[in-house]
Amino acid sequence: MVQVNIKRLIDDVQCYQTVRELRWPDGMTCPSCQSTQVIKRGFDDTEPARQRHACHDCDTRFDDLTDTIFAGHHQPLKVWGLCLYFMGLNLSNEQIARELALHIGDVHQMTTQLRDGIVKKSRR
Repeated sequence: MVQVNIKRLIDDVQCYQTVRELRWPDGMTCPSCQSTQVIKRGFDDTEPARQRHACHDCDTRFDDLTDTIFAGHHQPLKVWGLCLYFMGLNLSNEQIARELALHIGDVHQMTTQLRDGIVKKSRR
């Protein structure tokens, strides 16, 4: 039996591009002051597809995940995407942990945050 590591099938660059398109459908704005005077400032050291930005108006530096439910977590964005996908298939946290080779506690935290984030977004 051939076993495929599903994480290798997901493209990091496309994940971040999708986040940018969903987050800023009308063009990028600063999360602090909502200015459109934003410039690119390189890429993250640990996740090269993660774009850094800076605001000309308020001097805030931010990246693609700043102020999102994905910010400040050690799992790569593609793992969050796969977790959300598996949640949509109605897999249990245990099944998701097995599929992604993660600790059950990490998966529980991720699924809780994803559910909470979806609820907050839908209440807006």
